[in-house]
Amino acid sequence: MAFLREPTAWIVILVVILLFGAKRLPDVARGVGRSMRIFKAETEGLRTDGSTTPAEPPAVAATPAPAAPVAAPAAPRYLIDPVTGEQVLAQPVTPPADGAPRA
Repeated sequence: MAFLREPTAWIVILVVILLFGAKRLPDVARGVGRSMRIFKAETEGLRTDGSTTPAEPPAVAATPAPAAPVAAPAAPRYLIDPVTGEQVLAQPVTPPADGAPRA
């Protein structure tokens, strides 16, 4: 507790109490602790010294992979017209082939 002998420590403590209030200090401290734990967990992988070797790529199989199943066509999408309230078919917007603006 030697840091409490310095006047700057008391000024910092006073400013924190004035900013947050004595009732909210436990919540603030709990939130800071959680944030520090999350930050430590996320940066744990960055602390390695680089001595690890990269993972070996998987070996290529000698047999060909089975063909992917044919996907069913997507179901049509419907939207609600904001003006009339009717259900309308949603059409994809494609630009004109000649690059001219739409009329």
